[in-house]
Amino acid sequence: MNSQITTYITLVTTSGVLSVFLTLYTFTKRNEIPGSRTFIWSTIASAIYIFAFAFELASSSLAEIKGWTTVEYIGMPFVPVLNLLLIFRYIGRRVPRATAALMFVIPVITLIMVATNDLHHWFYKSIYLRADTPTPMADVVIGRWYIVHGAYTFGSLLAGTLLLMSQWNGTGKVYRKQLLILICGQLLPMTGAFLYLIGVTPDGMDPVPIIMCVTSGLYIWAMISARMLTIIPIAKERIFESMRDGVIVLDASDRLIEYNQTIGKMVPGIHPSMLGQSLDTVWQQLTGEPFPVSCRMDGAEEEMKWDTAGAAHHFQIRCSVIRRRDKEEAGKLLMLVDITPQKQLEEQLKRLAFYDGLTGIFNRTHFIYQCKEQLQSTQAEGTPLSLILFDIDHFKQINDTYGHDTGDEALRHVVNVCTQQLSADILFARYGGEEFVLSLPGAGTDQAGALAESIRSALEAAPFMAGGTCIRLSASFGVAQSTGADQPLEALLRDADEALYTSKRAGRNTVSLFSPAQP
Repeated sequence: MNSQITTYITLVTTSGVLSVFLTLYTFTKRNEIPGSRTFIWSTIASAIYIFAFAFELASSSLAEIKGWTTVEYIGMPFVPVLNLLLIFRYIGRRVPRATAALMFVIPVITLIMVATNDLHHWFYKSIYLRADTPTPMADVVIGRWYIVHGAYTFGSLLAGTLLLMSQWNGTGKVYRKQLLILICGQLLPMTGAFLYLIGVTPDGMDPVPIIMCVTSGLYIWAMISARMLTIIPIAKERIFESMRDGVIVLDASDRLIEYNQTIGKMVPGIHPSMLGQSLDTVWQQLTGEPFPVSCRMDGAEEEMKWDTAGAAHHFQIRCSVIRRRDKEEAGKLLMLVDITPQKQLEEQLKRLAFYDGLTGIFNRTHFIYQCKEQLQSTQAEGTPLSLILFDIDHFKQINDTYGHDTGDEALRHVVNVCTQQLSADILFARYGGEEFVLSLPGAGTDQAGALAESIRSALEAAPFMAGGTCIRLSASFGVAQSTGADQPLEALLRDADEALYTSKRAGRNTVSLFSPAQP
């Protein structure tokens, strides 16, 4: 056998051994390598192709050459597709199973075409032995499907190379070494195949198996030293799009230059066509108003309320200044954190702390807190403050006769009637049970008494319907006015309570004004 062919076969065999080593190494690390199954199948297919090519070179007849050529195509057409799928996995793009299956259609057809070539000659028009060679070597005349196969193989390798190159700017420097090796793993075989097809390789030999010796060696070195494929960098844009918080990127002139998918969900209506416009202009188009938050300082945090689809959403906006290497401001990054659940919880806690759960008006605790402030203010100003204390007549009888559910409805009915008589600045609360209280800053006894009479009349004229039964409700009222700068709220409440009991002793459904002389 020619020494040159022997050397070539040795190099090719070495390449095959490296592919087998890669297969075994990846198998042992399969739990650490994302996409390990795809890479293992790729190295197996490469090993089949390379060893079959070595046996082809060592063949002694045309029949043997044809046989080993068929074996080569059990592996070779599938390698570019498997590598492309691995690259998609590496850059974080999901390929649906149906699409992945379709990618193998042409390689499968290629294998069938090569195996049955003597029947149709669609892949090779002819295969013949070269003249004047020390060992049998074959030349071919390509057929139509060979062109399809070649174009698909070249296209797969080119697509993989371009996809990897597109990740360069978004990949950290520490990961660029493994990215460069992966690019070489695509680019070198593609270049070798191209040179082989145009007929410029020495003795017309296919250089790809030898090139795969180089790429396999690079892979082994990178997987051991740089943990290639074990530690896969996550591209910045994937992080950007995967963030649960909304992100808006502005340039130095506060123009919108980028936003992530979460912003699209948070702010329906925002569209890529708005890129390049100022944030205020974008917000004006969306809401009719400029952007409500001024994020001018690095680290500033503000809150914003946004109403969409009939629901209120609350966002905390955090501003970070983006700077160039020379420390000059290049733009801003606004992060929108949805704090709606926290705000809703705050609102619920506030309602529990301030409001009566049954009627929706203030509870006793909040009334006392607010009324003390009103009393101090009116005492400092030298103006009066009056309280109206009232309770529903014979309420226990309503509960005993109709049940507590009806009693609850009666309380809500009373509140509805009262609120129709009250202005928004009057403090109105449920004082306890069936008892209610109102605070009227700036009002004297006569004015408060007139309001109490208005409420009493309205209650009497608004019968309460319960289960088809008309229940007439009435209430007894006590009115008291603050007497001086040193009178505490507790004393004023006692005065109003005393006037209330005067109304009860008078037969109920009446209004009584407190007088210091009354018994």
